[in-house]
Amino acid sequence: MAVFAAGIVAGTVNAAVGSGTLIAFPVLLAVGYPPVTANVTCTLGLVSGAFSGAYGYRRELAGQRSRLIRLGAASVLGGVTGGVLLLLLPAEAFAAVVPALIVLAGALVLVQPKLAARLAHRRRIAVHGGVLLWLGIYGVGVYGGYFGAAQGVLAIALMGLALDDDLQRLNAARNVLSLLVNLVAASLFLVIADVAWLPSVLLAAGSLLGGVLGARLGRRLPPMVLRGFLVAVGLAAIPLLVLD
Repeated sequence: MAVFAAGIVAGTVNAAVGSGTLIAFPVLLAVGYPPVTANVTCTLGLVSGAFSGAYGYRRELAGQRSRLIRLGAASVLGGVTGGVLLLLLPAEAFAAVVPALIVLAGALVLVQPKLAARLAHRRRIAVHGGVLLWLGIYGVGVYGGYFGAAQGVLAIALMGLALDDDLQRLNAARNVLSLLVNLVAASLFLVIADVAWLPSVLLAAGSLLGGVLGARLGRRLPPMVLRGFLVAVGLAAIPLLVLD
């Protein structure tokens, strides 16, 4: 029940602002799964929510086909790279670095409103963002394939700096790019990783519903309470990692 509920909340948060992994990952740790297995299972289980979230933003995706093809290629390559790194590096390395990544993710979640406000008043450039944006999205994909929390926050920040477009349209594009990263990483994990199937199915069912809800809430979300909740849950995962 806890994992299913975490899937709903994570799917909602992912579609609205990103960072849903900060919900699902600690829950999987709390019910007894080791960090790498929890991360692999989380990536696989949240793919369905990424689909429903991207579908919920379909109006804002209109006219972005060429942009998504260009940046989507970077996301796919980055997701494969990050997934391979997760599987090749020792589990001890993942457990050691993830607390720092969680702190980074929480900081990004907190500063996102100020960043978004600054980007809204900044004159942005280009239709596709050029080589630097492509490389940045590739880097976000590597991070997302390795550990997905707040990859969406990073992606929308980079796109906001480089692209001349409305932030809601950028958020819609961010949903698609995050979906691609999770999808390719999950496909890799299906073949060669240790997946906990029961929680993966529960997360998938919950996040599918959550993605629909998140796409509706994302346009009128009261951000401060949600952001504080995300940070608190993420920080709660750090002792679980240390104890593990």
